[in-house]
Amino acid sequence: MLRISKQDALLWFRFFSQLPEEEGLSPRQAELASAVFLQLEDAANARFDRLKKEIEGLKSLEGRTLYVGPDERFPKGCRSCLLGTGLSAVRRTNRCDAACPFCYDYGVLDQIPPIGEGLWEIGGTRFYEQDLPMLMNIQKRPTGIAYVYLEPFMEIEKYYGVVRAFSEHHVHQHLYTNGLRADEESLRRLGESGLDEIRFNLGASKVSDRVIENIRLAKKYIPQVGIETPMTPEFYELFQQKKDQILSTGLDFINCAELHLNENNLVNYWGESLYACHMGYVSPVWSREISLKMMAQASREHWGIVVHDCSNMTKFARDLNLKAKEGGWFGASSYGAEFDRMPYEAFLPALTDDSLPFVEEAPLPEGYRVGDIVI
Repeated sequence: MLRISKQDALLWFRFFSQLPEEEGLSPRQAELASAVFLQLEDAANARFDRLKKEIEGLKSLEGRTLYVGPDERFPKGCRSCLLGTGLSAVRRTNRCDAACPFCYDYGVLDQIPPIGEGLWEIGGTRFYEQDLPMLMNIQKRPTGIAYVYLEPFMEIEKYYGVVRAFSEHHVHQHLYTNGLRADEESLRRLGESGLDEIRFNLGASKVSDRVIENIRLAKKYIPQVGIETPMTPEFYELFQQKKDQILSTGLDFINCAELHLNENNLVNYWGESLYACHMGYVSPVWSREISLKMMAQASREHWGIVVHDCSNMTKFARDLNLKAKEGGWFGASSYGAEFDRMPYEAFLPALTDDSLPFVEEAPLPEGYRVGDIVI
């Protein structure tokens, strides 16, 4: 195993970052790159492990994710995702009323193609609402579905019939929203239609009082209500300022999503210390650290809700579970990097970050050292 030093890692990544985009790495260069990614991941995990030790009552969902809080409040949508037949996305709305720096579609929101007039995308196939009984009759129903892409409340009136159709077939349903356009009438109608769970991206509204009130209203009509938002320093600071107000809504859970980056949103986090989980999702190290700090605080202060570590490793387990349920071969997964080519230059700040030391270092063998011809 190449336990490359941080100094050598920095020199090699500076070199890789200067290569033309169309020029790939040679096999030995790829070995060096993967050695650096392993060192960064180990360094990040060492920091995460120290924080985990501070969490009282830390629980595991069959080894697939971590959380604190009462088991009965763990979101059923996450159980479906991690233990059931996976997270089946139902897509309809290609517009949003926010432009969040952490959004995977940051900067290209006006370029998202529509699903099609009157159509819904389910499993990559387009359906009309009247097709749903046929779909339910022909195929095995999933344990759960999720309404995503992009902001459902832009046209929420179109969702009630579809929610009712899935509810009549006993499929667990959850919906993601930034909550800005929600109101008591729409939340009531969603609940009456059979929506089981709603998740508010509170970070998208900068922890708006209006959205906090909508969380409170949602609890009147929808069985499970929670927050799911990428963990950023900005969100953490705003949450602390309004913590009591948020907890008083009666919400059931907070899914602390580890922020991961792609070609669109990377620019907003340039200069942060990044790591790659299993050479897949790329994230700022501080994102999961915030999740673990929130979990420790929830346990210490007895919040009485579930606080869930929706980390990159949770996503790794999710994809393994989904492929297994689909009958995939042993080890099959769709988990991977969000970049066609790893942005080596984006990892340079982590390689100059003294607070992220490598756990173990060793001299490189001959043929891999800086100055050697590595081909």
